[in-house]
Amino acid sequence: MIHTPSLQELREKINPHNLPVHIAIIMDGNGRWAEKKHRLRVYGHREGINRVREIVRCSGNIGIKYLTLYAFSIENWKRPRPEVNALMRLLKEFLRKEVDELNKNNVTLRYIGHTHKLPESVQNEMKRAQEILKNNTGLVLTLALNYGSRTEIIDAVGEAVKDINLGKISLQDLNEDTFSKYLYTIDYPDPDLLIRTSGEIRVSNFMLWQIAYSEIYITQTLWPDFKENEYIEAILDYQKRHRRFGGI
Repeated sequence: MIHTPSLQELREKINPHNLPVHIAIIMDGNGRWAEKKHRLRVYGHREGINRVREIVRCSGNIGIKYLTLYAFSIENWKRPRPEVNALMRLLKEFLRKEVDELNKNNVTLRYIGHTHKLPESVQNEMKRAQEILKNNTGLVLTLALNYGSRTEIIDAVGEAVKDINLGKISLQDLNEDTFSKYLYTIDYPDPDLLIRTSGEIRVSNFMLWQIAYSEIYITQTLWPDFKENEYIEAILDYQKRHRRFGGI
């Protein structure tokens, strides 16, 4: 009989000296999860919030320093208007209800993307939560909202060209390190581990520059079913790998 490790047994297998510093997650499959249960897609998004809560708590507990969640892409505006409106309501609800828990767990909150194009009521809730959490020193939780990596790179090119024209840097100064400073993630380390749920084998315009050397973990599990035990299994899988960064 095959033994399925308990959550505690999985936790005990983690090597605290080989943790990924930064984990990024493409949270995919909410709609399909709901449809399989013959429910509206928003039901899946609501259950997906429970997984966000669980994964954020686990990340802080085991010592992950940065967690970035792909919450709403630029392309997601193409979805039916009722679903987009529901996503905006759920985002506000999450920020309002979870801020005290995040604060208690010493989490700080950041955002990347064209957040200025989100509804004003959402922006207000985002600012309120960020202000409450701004002095915390634990896990850095980043929500990618109205985010697209190609747009981020174009924005970065524009800012770099502007600084070249102003004489702040020269064209000869522009290399990978200096260009990275124009990205939204200016003061973040690149993700060590990228997790994608739902079995799709693509990165969906997410952190294209930053994940150049990230280890990738793809699971068939839909996001609402991606619980702490599989999250830890993804980290354990990462810890078995030898990262060469193009070397031998």
